[in-house]
Amino acid sequence: MASDDISQLADALSKTHVGDGELSYKGMGLKLDNAESVEELVCEIKQYQGLRALCLEGNTVGVEAAQAIAKALESKDQLQRCYWSDMFTGRLRSEIPIALRFLGSALMSAGARLTELDLSDNAFGPDGVKGIEQLLKSPSCHTLRELRLNNCGMGIGGGKILSEALMECHRQSSALGTPLRLRIFVAGRNRLENEGASALAKAFQLMGSLEEVHMPQNGINYPGVTALASAMRHNPALRVLNFNDNTFTKKGTLAMAQALRHLRNVQVINFGDCLVRSEGAIALAAVLREGLPILKELNLSFGEITEAAALVLAQAVMDKSHMEKVDMNGNCLGEEGCEALREAMETRDKGDMLASLSDDEGEPEDEDEDDGDDDEDDEEEEDATGGSNDENDEYGEIVKENGRTKQEDSPVKAQSPAEVVSFLNCPSAEKLLQLGDMRADLQQQVDASEPHEAADVFLKVASLYSEDPELKTAVLEITDSVLKKLLSGSALHSYSFLSILLVRMGLLKGEGKVKKAPLASGHLLCLEHAVQQDYFPQHHASLLHIFLSKNDEALKSCTGASESLSSALEKKSREHH
Repeated sequence: MASDDISQLADALSKTHVGDGELSYKGMGLKLDNAESVEELVCEIKQYQGLRALCLEGNTVGVEAAQAIAKALESKDQLQRCYWSDMFTGRLRSEIPIALRFLGSALMSAGARLTELDLSDNAFGPDGVKGIEQLLKSPSCHTLRELRLNNCGMGIGGGKILSEALMECHRQSSALGTPLRLRIFVAGRNRLENEGASALAKAFQLMGSLEEVHMPQNGINYPGVTALASAMRHNPALRVLNFNDNTFTKKGTLAMAQALRHLRNVQVINFGDCLVRSEGAIALAAVLREGLPILKELNLSFGEITEAAALVLAQAVMDKSHMEKVDMNGNCLGEEGCEALREAMETRDKGDMLASLSDDEGEPEDEDEDDGDDDEDDEEEEDATGGSNDENDEYGEIVKENGRTKQEDSPVKAQSPAEVVSFLNCPSAEKLLQLGDMRADLQQQVDASEPHEAADVFLKVASLYSEDPELKTAVLEITDSVLKKLLSGSALHSYSFLSILLVRMGLLKGEGKVKKAPLASGHLLCLEHAVQQDYFPQHHASLLHIFLSKNDEALKSCTGASESLSSALEKKSREHH
């Protein structure tokens, strides 16, 4: 070893004791190739009584050097924290697993009980995960509380190996009466994709102890997001959820919203750059209305959210007493939308809570023919699920929440009277009046867990609205029944229904291919009647009012009816205040 290298190491060693039983060589840039290069470091480790933490971050360790360090660690049974990020720069990828096995074996031989293991920023790929696989399964990791593997290039294969190792660790530790209780998991920038994320979701669900999950930038879209959402529900202590820069789309966001309903301790949500979109934002607004009592930070930046949906979200955020920051930057609000959002927040003295909107993308262009926007997503979804997606599947999580499959939960349409089926296939005023007492069967076509079908029934019946007393009574009786059922459940169910209704009426841009109903005055007049009823909550009225006020062009064909509805919505709002 060159004399200047020795003096560099000697100087470094003089600064290594940082208290709390930690020996740190952080950021020293040491090039540790062989046993000779680590002689003094090894000596330092051996002589350190009560060593609890070893930081090798920011150096580069070769196989021989790792073997020598490992030998010194074999007697360190009190070691708990290994900060080993960024310690293989310039090393061959094939060397890293070997070095990790030496270090891991030493910890196991020593009988160490780790609480923290940080191997971030080591580009070791799936083979690197194999290098720590035995360590993760061993008693040395039964006590692990924090695992950080950020930016390691694990890929799908590494994600699967890691998941199996964690599950085996949980099984073995549980058999000894001390189950693995991992609290913090960090694995951003690893290209885990759907398969890797879904594999890890199984481990997360099994452990049920997570408090922080950070998995940004992993190429995960809705099937993987849905698996993770399902797992999150089984981790009631969750405080931080960071899935930034993955692709949720509407389906993934709905699944996450469903999971968040069950989580009372969440303080930070980062779904920035996740393509949450407007329908997803409305679903999250619903969850904010009825849950997340101690949320402090919400990041929904760069998600293609439009002005009206952002305002609905802002209203839901207003009453969160612990909220400190809302990030809606980089969405599609437009100049007027940004100003409206700022004004809405400032009116309630919440202006300081709103992050900068300097990177707003501007209002989206009106494109009725833009069904192709989601072709890529749809293809990915088909690949992942093995077939095309029925639009009702988007609410699968909501259906499963009730413990029933969609088929089981569907109204008994097979036994529905032929007259009801005929009416739904081709609605007319004459057929509706002829139904008589069978209108009750028509009302049974509606279930809160199938908002698409409920919206369909509402729109078909409401389109027949007339001032003819008999027909008007029949139409309002059915639409009242439908809306009362749909709006009396959870906010997530009711907001999902209203979201679909708005999409079908052309007042909200939906995701994918959506069958729109030509907007009729009857749709708006039935809503006007409903808004005045006790069953119609004020915050639902507020949601409708926001969208109505932002869609003057779409409502031109029904000016009189839209004005009547707007007036009723404003009155409802005044009553509330």
